[in-house]
Amino acid sequence: MASTSQWRRPMGTRDTREPHRVATPLELLFDLCFVVAIALVAQLLHHAVTDGDVVHGLVAYLTVFFSVWWAWMNFTWFASAYDTDDVAYRLTTLVQIAGVLVLAAGVTDAFHGHFGTVTVGYVIMRAALVTQWLRASAGDPGGRSGGRRTARRMAAGVSACLVGWSLILLTHGTPHLALFFVMVAAELAVPPWAERDYHTPWHPHHIAERYGLLFIIVLGEIVLSTTLAMQAGFVQDRLWWVAGSGLVIVFAFWWLYFDHPAHRLLVDQRHAFVWGYGHYVVFAAAAAIGAGIAAVVDRPDLSGAPVTIPVAVLLVALWVLHIRPRTWLEPAAAVLVLAATFVGASLVVTAAVLSVLVAARLVLRSRTPVAG
Repeated sequence: MASTSQWRRPMGTRDTREPHRVATPLELLFDLCFVVAIALVAQLLHHAVTDGDVVHGLVAYLTVFFSVWWAWMNFTWFASAYDTDDVAYRLTTLVQIAGVLVLAAGVTDAFHGHFGTVTVGYVIMRAALVTQWLRASAGDPGGRSGGRRTARRMAAGVSACLVGWSLILLTHGTPHLALFFVMVAAELAVPPWAERDYHTPWHPHHIAERYGLLFIIVLGEIVLSTTLAMQAGFVQDRLWWVAGSGLVIVFAFWWLYFDHPAHRLLVDQRHAFVWGYGHYVVFAAAAAIGAGIAAVVDRPDLSGAPVTIPVAVLLVALWVLHIRPRTWLEPAAAVLVLAATFVGASLVVTAAVLSVLVAARLVLRSRTPVAG
């Protein structure tokens, strides 16, 4: 029995109130491989901004980043509900990790309109996920027909999308981009369609922690760019202000994000979909800040827009999705940051605005009565 449980366990749903549920070492390995993909996407956006190819670079960045984020998100929510940690589950997850690395290897080509390698990596990841959903549909020991039906729908929806992604490889240029957005809509529609009469259970604390870990990963892009600014500061004294501003920006966003327990927002399926899907903007904006700072390090003559715009977007996204109770502090700060684009030392002004925002949040919190 011990050998059977080690190699393959029935894939029933996990307890959504399980105490001390945290990320597993396998999930952390999964995230580590996504570090590579996110770093490559951000680096390519950085070079596009530096070379003046902003529009093309931004479109390519947002489309490729979606592929990375969506693969991560699907695995994360599935694991929260069905992680059995047996040999079969581990091996299938390792196949997904291999797909992540293939996708990462194709990021540079995808930025230049060649999506073959990225699609192959995506197909590997998603095919492995289909097998997980099929296993979940057959492994519910309670025999709950709703759960099995939802799992089969997920497997069917993901499989249909795989066919769609493969077919759009036959197109190029504007038709390819248009079909890409059609496929994005199809991908986003699969979970709500599959779960329309039975919701896959997930652990709120576990989901909140997993998203927090990925947020730290994307903040790492800002840390890396700040480190580059520090290195350049030893050669060009004028870049110390970039390094100092980058540090303040990353510290401020860390504070704003983790000062609000996210699990309290995941009260039902509707809120979970909005919060989970909306984090695409959060993650993409945070990584873009790092790319913008790196571009300023390469070309100090650039305007502050590559930094101020994603900072403003991230402020608004956090305000809408993550920060409770809401005030108008974040939108006001976003307006001030955008205004800083048109003044000198815009990064310094941005860092100052974020510092004041964090201080204001602390003052408001100190005046709020503690429950209980």
